Amino acid sequence: MNLAWQMGERGQWKNKVEFLLAMAGNIIGLGNVWRFPYLCYKNGGGAFLVPYLLFAVTCGVPLFVLDTCIGQYTKESVATCWRRVCPLAEGIGHTGCLIALYSCICYNIILAWALFYLISSLSVEIQWNSCANLWNTVNCVELTSNKINWTVNKTQLNFTTSAVTEFWEHRVLAISTGIEVLGNVNWEILLCLLATWIICYFCIWKGVKSTGKAVYFTAVFPYVMMLILLIRSLTLPGAMYGVTYYLYPQPSRLADPQVWIDAAMQIFFSYSLGAGSLTVLGSYNPYKNNCYRQSIWLCVVNSCTSFIAGFVVFSVLGFMAQQLGADVEDVADSGPGLAFIAYPQAVARMPLPQLWAACFFIMLIFLGLDTQFMSIEVVMSSLSDMFPTLLRRPNRRELFLLFFCTASFCFQILMTTQGGIYIFQLIDYYACSGACLLFMGLFESLVIGWIFGADQMYSVIEDMCGERPSLFFRFCWRYFTPLMCLGFFIFYMVRHQQLRYNRIYVYPDWAYALGWLCSASSLVLILAWGLIKLYTHSGTLKQRFAHLCTPDANLPLTQKQRADLQVRESLTTGI
Repeated sequence: MNLAWQMGERGQWKNKVEFLLAMAGNIIGLGNVWRFPYLCYKNGGGAFLVPYLLFAVTCGVPLFVLDTCIGQYTKESVATCWRRVCPLAEGIGHTGCLIALYSCICYNIILAWALFYLISSLSVEIQWNSCANLWNTVNCVELTSNKINWTVNKTQLNFTTSAVTEFWEHRVLAISTGIEVLGNVNWEILLCLLATWIICYFCIWKGVKSTGKAVYFTAVFPYVMMLILLIRSLTLPGAMYGVTYYLYPQPSRLADPQVWIDAAMQIFFSYSLGAGSLTVLGSYNPYKNNCYRQSIWLCVVNSCTSFIAGFVVFSVLGFMAQQLGADVEDVADSGPGLAFIAYPQAVARMPLPQLWAACFFIMLIFLGLDTQFMSIEVVMSSLSDMFPTLLRRPNRRELFLLFFCTASFCFQILMTTQGGIYIFQLIDYYACSGACLLFMGLFESLVIGWIFGADQMYSVIEDMCGERPSLFFRFCWRYFTPLMCLGFFIFYMVRHQQLRYNRIYVYPDWAYALGWLCSASSLVLILAWGLIKLYTHSGTLKQRFAHLCTPDANLPLTQKQRADLQVRESLTTGI
């Protein structure tokens, strides 16, 4: 029997629309809804757009184009493509796969929480409105009533807890006193988590074929929900109050290095840089697809979506602030607090709260599903490319995917316990973002700019896409991007702040050590892999380095390379 038939084909997008929707679904996720609006407000409003756009142009877009084009050029996943481009830098690919693995084992719990809120919003009376529930304490306050005046009773409210906060902490999380106390499993959240993993499995079990079909719905539907919510939120009383807080420029904030660090982190986070998903999605393209132009437009769409999401979120927060007689700064927070406390509290005061709560959480679920699809696909494609004879045979992928999803689900059971939120936050903060992503961007740009060659990459893109890319990208890959990544990496380490939950709980020392170990595992893997390659290769150190920096001879030849080869052959024939 033919081995190629037994292994099966690697797969390819059916058309450009599938690729574009998959890419849009991957890069447009929860970070656009709960991270960008808060960072924009926190770091100077409209002034935050200055460092954001600067970093997007000099690092975000060049690295986005680079990751996508490398995948399309090599036809390999992130774990194996760098071996072909520069064997010495193979550790970059394995590090990207590791970051995707960390994301897989913590991201789905957010979808489980959103699913639980969605189910809760379908009841006759929304449960987070009332203090008359078993999980409420004597300090609970119903902020949906008009009996509370925030301005007058602000001191009193410091010693009370809103009904929606108690629903989040006591009903959904059943939160313990710290990461040392795991406590009991929340079985309802566990069942929601199981449901999200089952959905993920059946959406990607056939690889690019099933993923391509799923994204037609999962990537488009959130935009429909966002448009509905945008129209509704801008018509709320007090909406412009929140929008003003969101956009009001504070140029003095640009002198704070933390503002620039937040902008850099947001670009890496929202553009999905360094995690390997862009490379994997690009690898399913035909060689002659114009991924250069598509990548630029996808970056524009992503940033515009973040900007529009800010109007949705802060117009609602402005409405809530007016209703409570409070400042927006008192009701706005980042991360899960914005999605699971501020927004549910706001919709509770709207007419038809069940409808608007359902729309919001449906949007969150689909935004998260696409990102989770791609994180799993990074791991699966990487392993399939590393072990093609094992995993590309009929039904092998489905079985291994089932094993992987089951193993990830079993690990995430820890996050459904009373101490689960602390574990989730620790992995998300140290292993899935921060220093490891900046380090990845630094090494990628150095390898392409100085080893593989920015000029060579320029010729590759021109040959694949049929148009000459901007010369600006050559300067970025060589100079701007590595310098920006290195500078922000240093700033990040110098200005690093210890992780805290809810700005109050301090993790024990062993938890911080575990977090830094997860972060360092990504950084060390790149250096260790390169050193092992140098040590195990034969020849002098100079010969080893030269051989390990030489691209794979089987990579597709560009038009320029083919012309040079013909000239050499003609000269040889003439001689």
